[in-house]
Amino acid sequence: MAKQFASQADLTEKNISFVELAPGVYGYTAEGDPNSGVVIGSEGVLVIEAQATPLMARAVIEQIRKVTDKPIHYLVLTHYHAVRVLGASAYGARAIIASQKTLEMIEERGQQDWASELQRFPRLFRGADTIPGLTWPTMTFERRLTLDLGNRKVEILHVGEGHTRGDTIVWLPEDRVLFAGDLVEYGATPYCGDAQLKNWGPTLQVLSALKPQALVPGRGNALTSAETCQEAIFGTFRYTQMLYQEALMSVTRGASLKQCYDQLKARMTPEFGHWVIFEHCMPFNVARAYDEASGIEHPRIWTDQRDMEMWEALEK
Repeated sequence: MAKQFASQADLTEKNISFVELAPGVYGYTAEGDPNSGVVIGSEGVLVIEAQATPLMARAVIEQIRKVTDKPIHYLVLTHYHAVRVLGASAYGARAIIASQKTLEMIEERGQQDWASELQRFPRLFRGADTIPGLTWPTMTFERRLTLDLGNRKVEILHVGEGHTRGDTIVWLPEDRVLFAGDLVEYGATPYCGDAQLKNWGPTLQVLSALKPQALVPGRGNALTSAETCQEAIFGTFRYTQMLYQEALMSVTRGASLKQCYDQLKARMTPEFGHWVIFEHCMPFNVARAYDEASGIEHPRIWTDQRDMEMWEALEK
C-alpha cells in the first residue's frame, strides 16, 4: 500500500491575513492555502474565490464585515476546482460569475472533481457537510465582462488557458491590482493536473504585460510591489515550462511515466522543493505533463480511484 497523499498529513491550521492592496481592495490569504479576494464599491461587494465549503467561506465573510456592511453582489470563480468553489452558497451573491469554459468543465467533471479533491485535502474541506451541491455559475462570459460597482469598474477576463482551460482573472485597471487565480502562485507549487501547459506560458506573458502593482496569487502572500508581482509570474512560468519541457524530453526518449516522474522529481526538487504542496502536486503534475507531451490535449478526468492508482504507481 502506498503512503497517503502528502496533503492528507497536512493538518496544521494556517494564520489568515487580510491585506488592503488599494482603498477597498483586499487579499485574503492563509499561509499557502487557497486565497480569496474582495473588492468594495459604493454599491456593493465583489468576492473572488468562494473557498471549499460554506463553513470556510464564513471566515472570508467575517473579514469583509470588519471593513464594510455593504451587500455581497458578485462572486467570481476564477476556474473550477472544488477547493475553490463549493463554499459559494454562503455569500448569497446576486450573481456567480465564471467563464463559459469553466461552466463546461463543471458539466464534464464537476462531481468527479469534488470526490477527488475531498479525498486529497481533508483539512481544506472543513464543514464538508454544509456543501449543498455543485456550484453553478448564474452568469457566464466568453472573453470579457465589465462590472460597475458604483465608483469602481472591474474587468473580468479570460485571457488564455493555463491552470485550466477556463481560467479567469480579475483586473482593476485604475488601481493596477490583479487577482490571478491559480494562473500565478507565489512560494507555492502550481497544480497542473488539469493544465494546458503549452498555453500557460503565453497566458503568463499577457499577465506580465499588464504590469500589476499588486497581485493576489492562487496561493501564497498577497503581493504589494511591481517587482514581487513579476517575480511571482516568472516563478510560475519557470516551474510550468520546466515541467512540460522535461516531460517532453522523457516522452521523446521513450521513458515510462514512472521514469519521467523520477527524473523530474530529481530535476525540480533543488529549485522548487521548498514550495508549499510540492510533494503533493508533483505526481499529478508529472502525470498531466506526460499526457500532454504524449499528445493528449484534453486533460483526463481525475477521480478518487484514478488518484490512488496514480499515487501508488509513482510513489512506490
